[in-house]
Amino acid sequence: MRANYKMQRLHVTDDLAGGASFMLGRDQSHYLANVLRMREGAEVLVFNGRHGEWRAIVDAVAKKAVSLRCEEQTRPQPPLPDFLYAFAPIKAGRLDYLVQKAVEMGAGVLQPVRTHHTQLSKIGRERLEANALEAAEQCGILAVPEVRDMVTFDAMLSGWDPARRLIFCDESAETNNPLPILDRVEERLLGLLVGPEGGFSEDERRQLHALPFVTSIPLGPRILRADTAAVAALAVIQATIGDW
Repeated sequence: MRANYKMQRLHVTDDLAGGASFMLGRDQSHYLANVLRMREGAEVLVFNGRHGEWRAIVDAVAKKAVSLRCEEQTRPQPPLPDFLYAFAPIKAGRLDYLVQKAVEMGAGVLQPVRTHHTQLSKIGRERLEANALEAAEQCGILAVPEVRDMVTFDAMLSGWDPARRLIFCDESAETNNPLPILDRVEERLLGLLVGPEGGFSEDERRQLHALPFVTSIPLGPRILRADTAAVAALAVIQATIGDW
């Protein structure tokens, strides 16, 4: 069954099953009762990333809490997409966009990476998770990506599974066309690495080019912001290699 985008969707942490009832937290209760002004009998869609998507009924609207009851499963739980998205964190507002678009386009793992030119030394994992959940709620996604703690560039490479092809956006590439390069990729286990606003350092590029499981691609003749490059790279990989 296709997602019903006209019905409000909520991510919850409770177990979901036919007849299961649960209370929403303060923020979600306030949103349903006071922003959307839902009353008893109203319907919403709920998902938890484990038990698929369910149509739920508003059971009761109290002063500080709303309770829901699961009626029927509308979609089964799909597996998490097997695509690892690694990125150097950028400024907060654009980082939110970058994470949301990666989730919309099917990233299964979000891996922040500290490169030489990364401007943020720390990153709030909770904020990344909140953006991932918001994108999942809005776009009908049921398999919520795993958000990992930030690692260094060297740690990411040393821990990388060589069976997974790592594609990285190389602004110094000699060609402007990524399609012939991606056409030659045979693996279906894939990962993407997008650099920071200042790009990769020369040493980082040398390390990447020296690894047999790494493929570098250009993204055309224009200089793209990091968040734009991320979306462009995901789109061209999907169009060329196929969805994951």
